[in-house]
Amino acid sequence: MSDLDFLAAARTLLGERGLTIDPDLLAPWLSDWRGRFHGRALALASPASTAEVAALVTLCAAHRVPIVPQGGNSGMSGGATPDGSGCAILVSLRRMTALRLDPEAREAVCEAGVILQTLHEAAGREGLRFPLTLGGKGSATIGGLISTNAGGTQVLRHGSMRAQVLGIEAVLADGTAFDALVPLKKDNRGFDLKQVLIGSEGTLGIVTAATLRLLPALAERTVLWAGLASIDDARRLLLQAERQAGDALEGFEVLPRHSLEAVLAHTPGTRSPLAGDHAWHALIELAADAAAAPQLGATAQSLLESAFAAGLVEDATIAANEAQAEAFWLLRDEIAPAERALGPAVQHDISVPVARMAAFVGEAVAAVEARFAGTQAIAFGHLGDGNVHFHVLAPAGAVRGTWETENGKEISAFVHDLVVASGGSISAEHGIGQLKRDELGRIGDPVQLALMRKIKQALDPLDILNPGKLVPPCA
Repeated sequence: MSDLDFLAAARTLLGERGLTIDPDLLAPWLSDWRGRFHGRALALASPASTAEVAALVTLCAAHRVPIVPQGGNSGMSGGATPDGSGCAILVSLRRMTALRLDPEAREAVCEAGVILQTLHEAAGREGLRFPLTLGGKGSATIGGLISTNAGGTQVLRHGSMRAQVLGIEAVLADGTAFDALVPLKKDNRGFDLKQVLIGSEGTLGIVTAATLRLLPALAERTVLWAGLASIDDARRLLLQAERQAGDALEGFEVLPRHSLEAVLAHTPGTRSPLAGDHAWHALIELAADAAAAPQLGATAQSLLESAFAAGLVEDATIAANEAQAEAFWLLRDEIAPAERALGPAVQHDISVPVARMAAFVGEAVAAVEARFAGTQAIAFGHLGDGNVHFHVLAPAGAVRGTWETENGKEISAFVHDLVVASGGSISAEHGIGQLKRDELGRIGDPVQLALMRKIKQALDPLDILNPGKLVPPCA
């Protein structure tokens, strides 16, 4: 069957609205949002149901047409971008937006194309919340978040996307539909297959729907900002917060002076929460439901008093209202665009054991700046769960694009070797995609890599599901 025959058959399955080859309509979806990866595709398929996804995958399997699943196209590792061959078909789940809440069970059944912010708003109308959020909530889809096991700012208390999924539905490489949407608290019928699919980046199946857990809406939150002398003090402050606040500790973010200054210079209307100059800053959020809300303010005040008494903080403040709390979080959320505006950089999303994080940051910053003259290493992020975003900024005068191309691989390999030596991971929450696939092959555990390849071969023997992503080829 020729490409034209295949496309005609696909159009028959999906209808005129479900398939396009229009270059102008395809163009926005052929590059990742960062502009790092660009590809070509036979067409953009937009199925409207699981049945249509299954029929399309069956057709693709019969004719060996590669499939690149795509949600909001907001991934950070090029996992939803096709290669340059033009042989693959993009499969967008954005038309699949059914959403059903069960307030009594505190569950939501979402199709893959539901936008994260839409779920937040729907849960809020029922006095509930979905306990995962991130900067791209206005475009990220549930299917994409599951496929990449997304993290965000609430992992410290609630876990990553993996912890929110109670049930899953997915279409496998042969076109069969795996239906495990019904949530069971106890189920010992063998392998937990939904966990195999979560985080597999579309290489083992196309997630079409999921049952997600919901929590009671927050009745109160308190956001604190602290200035500190070192990241070691931030680590000790985290331990103090865990002891005193317990389950009320919702988030703990750290950023160095450089990151705060970059945001203040780049983002209009922002201002520093503190008057003094501090080497490091901590953003802490405490949250409580209705039962615990009356004690939250006292808990926050007690935490700061004990932190001052122990010499952990140089200065601190508590957001006076919700607008100020949002202003504090904006300073954290704007770091990435502010850093990009400064010039070229090589960025890393890494994790190390929480107990090693403070030491790792100090050692890695010094090692990178010594090895690559003129660079500046910046670390910020989720201290509470061991995830740090480690950016290496180019020397003054470096040309964007050229500098990263010439130096990026060497810098990343150096950083990743430091991460592995500390027992960490080269991908904390952004996935592997095509960006880190070869690095995973270089430094990944051989036993783990062999198991991944065996699972991929068993579930997708034709290698049509997102080929070239996540799973490194054999050396």
